Amino acid sequence: MSDATPSHAIHRLYERRLARATRPYLARGAGVERCTQCMLVRRYCVCEYRRQCETNAAFMLIMYDDEVLKPSNTGRLIADCIPDTSAYIWSRTEPDPEMLTRLANPAYQPYIVFPAQYAEPSRVVSSPKPHPSGKRPLFVIIDGTWREAKKIFRKSPWLDRFPVLSIQPEALSRYQVRDAHGENQLATAEVAAHVLENAGDRRAAVHLSQWFDVFRERYIAGKRQKTLPEGDALTQFMAMRDQTSYAG
Repeated sequence: MSDATPSHAIHRLYERRLARATRPYLARGAGVERCTQCMLVRRYCVCEYRRQCETNAAFMLIMYDDEVLKPSNTGRLIADCIPDTSAYIWSRTEPDPEMLTRLANPAYQPYIVFPAQYAEPSRVVSSPKPHPSGKRPLFVIIDGTWREAKKIFRKSPWLDRFPVLSIQPEALSRYQVRDAHGENQLATAEVAAHVLENAGDRRAAVHLSQWFDVFRERYIAGKRQKTLPEGDALTQFMAMRDQTSYAG
């Protein structure tokens, strides 16, 4: 599938953000023809292989203004894989009412995913806890550059009442698509995979992690005009996919 009707929250957010742009967004490699859904060079489009997996977890992405327009953004990979994913553009003074309603939904227990050193110690948790009333975990990920993410965390008082989930990944990022400046610089999709692993949902974590590898490998191949290796990440993802349950 390529350039089809927007199928999940980040595709829809991309369309809305693009519609209000006053001038074209010129990302690096802007002259390359890309699929507008997976954002890969067209010959490497993977939309037809996208599948969502079964999980109790929900995700919310709070994105800095132009983050959703960047071809290198991996937040969309979360929405590719996790059925209950929402996404919003951040505003310091006018937070999205739909976002606030979702955060207040009694069906969810929100967790702000962010490094512990930036939060009050009393807010920090190392893993999500089963809620007595059966609330589902809603993992809120701030999506932008490290400088932008810190700004959003500091200047969003409506997030202050929620616990902060701090993950401690043992491995460095596999991203290699953008330069990472500062600590904890995993790609957004890598963070989400670690969160799922931390929550005990290994199947969903592996699914998202391997889908991230598909995107990373093909993004780099398109950027550097390289051919894909034998036994590429998509082949491995497809083999895993045949043994996994899906939400549709």
